Amino acid sequence: MNFKFRNIYFVGIAVGALILIADFLIFFSFKDPIGPTARWFYPMIILGLSAGWAQFWYDYMQEIKRQKRIEEKFMDFVRNIGSAVKSGISIPSSVLHASAKDYDELNPFLQKMANQVRMGIPIHRAFVNFAEDTGNKTIQRAIAIVIEAEASGGDIQNVLESVTSSLASVRKLKEEQKSGTYSQIVQGYIIYFVFIAIMLVLQLKLFPKLTQMTGSPGAMSGGISLLGASDVASAPVNLDTIFFALMLIQGFFAGIMIGKFTEGKARSGLIHSLILITLGALVITTAKGGI
Repeated sequence: MNFKFRNIYFVGIAVGALILIADFLIFFSFKDPIGPTARWFYPMIILGLSAGWAQFWYDYMQEIKRQKRIEEKFMDFVRNIGSAVKSGISIPSSVLHASAKDYDELNPFLQKMANQVRMGIPIHRAFVNFAEDTGNKTIQRAIAIVIEAEASGGDIQNVLESVTSSLASVRKLKEEQKSGTYSQIVQGYIIYFVFIAIMLVLQLKLFPKLTQMTGSPGAMSGGISLLGASDVASAPVNLDTIFFALMLIQGFFAGIMIGKFTEGKARSGLIHSLILITLGALVITTAKGGI
């Protein structure tokens, strides 16, 4: 997958940096007592960081969609080559004939390959260069199969038909898998936010009441006292940090599982993990006014 750094990313980074600077200037005290002065300090940090990386992830998702469209147009290209070969035209001439048609995102790569064929570059080398230029793993595997089959003396027409049929079947299976797991994606998001809601109820409602009942000073501010056998000494434990860490862990692995279910790859779930963690952190910091 071709993904390059663009100058527009500096705009998002600059906006995020401005939000962070404004956040510290408005909602943070550098004098004693040092620390946040308003409940919006942490939510603004999350918004600033999100603004910084939002353009990266948007382009990443757009590139995934573009690669899928390239795969669709590649199947049309292979079908056109197969039809030309079936009519008795040689492979180089079939490539030139098929590349003259419109394939949207695939056009620049096909034009480059056609120019290489006209310059006398071997068709095998032109196909390999074409596959590498697209950066698409599916196209690279398909081209490798075609080249190996043609080099071993196979019927190129049958090979092209088999490759096209295989690509169509794989794409259909992926679409069926994605549509079949849509409910699981929704359930994953719902379960995650139910988990956050339960944590907020515990921290904002239950634990303060338990603190009032026990009267233990060690349980204040999201902490709970761990009493020894003699009930003489108490060690306060800050549950706020623990619950926030649990939220991060839950969001990360929930996103990984969603990606595994939908795309068959855990790496595809990283975007879901980032969305869940960002939304979870924003909800918690907004509701509590802190971590």
